Amino acid sequence: MNFASDNVTGVAPEILAALAAVNAGPAAPYGDDAVTARLEARMAEVFETDELAVFPVATGTAANALALAAVAPSYGAVYCHASAHINTEECGAPEFFTGGAKLIDLPGASGKLWAEDLAAALSVAGAGSVHRVQPAAVSLTQASDFGTVYDPDELRAIAELAHAHGLAVHVDGARFANAVAGLGLAPADLTWRAGVDVLSFGATKNGALAAEAVVFFNRALADGFAFRRKRAGHLFSKMRFLSAQLEAYLADDLWLRNAAHANRMAARLADGLGRLPGVEIVYPVQANEIFARLPEPAIAGLLADGFAFYRWDETPEDGLQGGASREGGASAGLVRLVTAFDTEPAAVEALLAAAERHLGTG
Repeated sequence: MNFASDNVTGVAPEILAALAAVNAGPAAPYGDDAVTARLEARMAEVFETDELAVFPVATGTAANALALAAVAPSYGAVYCHASAHINTEECGAPEFFTGGAKLIDLPGASGKLWAEDLAAALSVAGAGSVHRVQPAAVSLTQASDFGTVYDPDELRAIAELAHAHGLAVHVDGARFANAVAGLGLAPADLTWRAGVDVLSFGATKNGALAAEAVVFFNRALADGFAFRRKRAGHLFSKMRFLSAQLEAYLADDLWLRNAAHANRMAARLADGLGRLPGVEIVYPVQANEIFARLPEPAIAGLLADGFAFYRWDETPEDGLQGGASREGGASAGLVRLVTAFDTEPAAVEALLAAAERHLGTG
């Protein structure tokens, strides 16, 4: 009955089994083990390109901050949505690891950047002026912090604009699997084929213990990254335990099966809530996050019943504080519910039944 986050879950059994298996016997340290070598080959298969370079790390914040440090100088500007995790929830890590690059946050409907808004920002960026930070990168979140997704055409429009201005394109893919599963497209279609240069590939929110990866689709951009990762404390001596999680995550499409389940649970929850009087689903539910407005008595009743979720006018554990106000709406009565790879259908039905009861329709 915990819909607060996909970080509240345990570890997928397949990944726990992989960790137990890799625990047997010795292995070379610092990524020179057989599992890590296999992981890059498997990533090449998943993304349909041999031109990538893969660097496992333990957290999404490290993946984002180090990826941006590889593509943005200390005097650079990184353009992102105002709700982006790098802007609201990473405690200045991108600025720290880039050596001082400035995050330029932009508005955008449904938590997404749009090419026309980026173009407007770049037109007044002062490129070439010694008095201004220099445009260096754009960072997109897929799926977004409002649970919406970018389709390939939207990604391509932003990437073409960014590349025309000499900017690299980074994607924060903490919920990348949910976007891929939701759209039903190949991972390549949502990354390098659409112009993405570097991806923070997430696994922790979707069944891993603690495993992410920085994936470069242009090996030249990865020059020096191994040193950045070491300096940041993310070159694990027992790297096999990160790589084993990611290898199991990708095996037999576990990552997509987990994400598809989470998405189905979100769709069911959104559909049921949306049919109740006094409830508004605020953003399209395209992945595993639901933002809904409910009457205060219903919210209080659900919390009293033991259902866990965030009021979005309070400080959440991960996501956007005061998210609705950034798009002009009052945040009173706004809640976020998140489903996960192990969300039970019975828990969804129980929440819907309780909401119906508290709204006086049950």
